[in-house]
Amino acid sequence: MTLSMAEITAWIGNFLWPFFRVGAMLMVAPIFSGNYVPARVRVILAFAVTLLVIPLLSDLPQASPFSWEGMAIIFQQLIIGASIGFVLMMVFGMVVVAGQLIAMKMMLGFASMIDPQNGGQAPMVGQLFVIMTTLIFLAMDGHLVLIAMVVESFHIVPIGPNGLGREQFWQLANWGTQVFAYGLWLGLPAVIALFVINISFAVMARAAPQLHIFALGMPTSIIMGFVVIYFLLTNVTPQFTHIVEQGFSLINLLLMGAG
Repeated sequence: MTLSMAEITAWIGNFLWPFFRVGAMLMVAPIFSGNYVPARVRVILAFAVTLLVIPLLSDLPQASPFSWEGMAIIFQQLIIGASIGFVLMMVFGMVVVAGQLIAMKMMLGFASMIDPQNGGQAPMVGQLFVIMTTLIFLAMDGHLVLIAMVVESFHIVPIGPNGLGREQFWQLANWGTQVFAYGLWLGLPAVIALFVINISFAVMARAAPQLHIFALGMPTSIIMGFVVIYFLLTNVTPQFTHIVEQGFSLINLLLMGAG
């Protein structure tokens, strides 16, 4: 049995095109893209998902992956996969924004830790929110839904040189603006409560200048901040679940618009 070069390149393309879409999603999506997940694990997972996806695909383009048309197809697969992961990455970015707002109000903005998800520094309160929302995301099987959506995307947006257009990129840009709005929505109760406490200390400093408000106000603000966070955590789960559902809806909207 002899194989022609056209058959070999077709087999390579049939594997590489879905592999690039799945791999791009795993490289950008939260949890999978964290620094605590080795690159080899992501490659193995992308390889396994691709092997499961290939039998479900039909009408694959008969183009060489080493041609200009093949390069255009690979580029589109990278864009589609990265966009799917980027939507949920922005959801977790919203959590960091909320934590930053609360930390600044409770005078813990200087206390930062290494964020294992993004690899940089993040406020300590933001880390608390990131850990909690990560557990919520795993408990609601968000990682499985994400993989299911990237598999379903091959039916909605078949592999080809066409993919996301200008309208879909504008929707992604508008979703980025929603991150700050959702972050403020999540942290607004704590910000308002801590703002009232700071106003109270300002009135005390004006009424009794002999008091050392800085020495008294800073530990009080930190203690009251943790009290406010304690009552705020009960509302994090429904709010974060709603935001994740909005993210999944946006992914579906992007794919339907591109398909």
